[in-house]
Amino acid sequence: MEVPEVRYAKSGDVNIAYQVSGEGPFDLVLVPGFVSHVEFEGSLPGFARFLERVASFSRLIRLDKRGTGMSDRVSGAPTLETRMDDVRAVMDAVGSRRAAFYGASEGAAMCILFAATYPERTAALVVRSAYPRRMWAPDYPWGLTEEAYEREVERDLRIFSARDRASEAVRALGRFDDEELRAAVDLFRFGSSPGSLEALHRMNKEIDVRHVLPAVRVPTLILHGSEDTIVPVDVARYMSSRIPMARLVEIPGAGHLLHRESAAAIAAEVERFLKDVWDAGGWEEGEPDRVLATVLFTDIVASTAKATQLGDRAWRELLERHHALIRRQLVRFRGAELDVAGDGFFARFDGPARAIRCACAITESVRELGVEVRAGLHTGECEVMDGKVGGIAVHIGARIAKEAQPGEVLVSSTVKDLVAGSGIQFEDRGVAELKGIPGEWRLYAVATALAAAS
Repeated sequence: MEVPEVRYAKSGDVNIAYQVSGEGPFDLVLVPGFVSHVEFEGSLPGFARFLERVASFSRLIRLDKRGTGMSDRVSGAPTLETRMDDVRAVMDAVGSRRAAFYGASEGAAMCILFAATYPERTAALVVRSAYPRRMWAPDYPWGLTEEAYEREVERDLRIFSARDRASEAVRALGRFDDEELRAAVDLFRFGSSPGSLEALHRMNKEIDVRHVLPAVRVPTLILHGSEDTIVPVDVARYMSSRIPMARLVEIPGAGHLLHRESAAAIAAEVERFLKDVWDAGGWEEGEPDRVLATVLFTDIVASTAKATQLGDRAWRELLERHHALIRRQLVRFRGAELDVAGDGFFARFDGPARAIRCACAITESVRELGVEVRAGLHTGECEVMDGKVGGIAVHIGARIAKEAQPGEVLVSSTVKDLVAGSGIQFEDRGVAELKGIPGEWRLYAVATALAAAS
């Protein structure tokens, strides 16, 4: 396969490396797993065969996520939200309005979140060796314990030790012949460093996109190897039962990573699925009626008492300054104002970390007016109506705001789970019953949040 030219897209101030190959009728964005290197990956015989087959029926768009491969090195590990920004930057650079997504291993979580957040840009979704969560939980028995996860980190860091020990570490990730194994060791070494690999592990430990699965409303193919020793096939079955339009295909003999023997079978399944979606009009653009969004509610604490104290005219002037401050922060953090009722604001964001940082900036900035605001955030599937959002997720966000203390930013567990790697820290506020909302809800107060806009 001829190696395509590596190009770069600017995402904020970071350069994202990408390649484009093939001239098929539709676009397919390949989101890599743990570590990638767009130029070197073609030296892996099995992966090269897979890429050649996929590029024969699509326009294949591949990228290295920031911090790995040929993309700019960055401090720490990028959040899922930041990775979505990087993917959109690459799509915009190559003129791709709507694409199918193929996410492998770690890359699958981002693809799932992207499909739910940007359904207008997602025609179909393919995930392989995917997991929505890495760690064990009472309602997720397939995850790793703390001890097992630390052993996994230690094993993978041996990739940077003597080659025989590095080969042992890589062999645990899949089935390889000797040629593939040598190339795979080089790929991990060229595509990362000990620090970046460990940072990726620490971020992946925090990821949990289980709440997002029902919000994926595009045709979805879940591929999983029968010999995957990293992620049990039961995880794939769990995901297929929760994504509304999902179909599960188990690949006999395949391990966690793609290898020479499984390449043809996996590529054939991808081709069959995507061509069916194409023939059914899956790339036709339409306005989505549901979307995953983070909603923010704020209001002034003790506003009635403050208005009485100031009088009508002074209160109106204070509200005008309050509204201007909030609108300035919404622009800074890419939030969309949806409604204002008296001293209360309702806004939506396409990323929970941006929403948290905006809420924190608001609570800080309004103090100069001599008032305190409380803020509540929730991420969930919303109904889209005339450019605005509604539904139960919006009601949950409003109820969470009512539970917040003066000057506090309070979030649902869903928001907390989606900001892994952001540096945002939380304090557990326990379980609450939200008025009119079934069940109990675990809430978290934001303790620290990076202030920079993304």
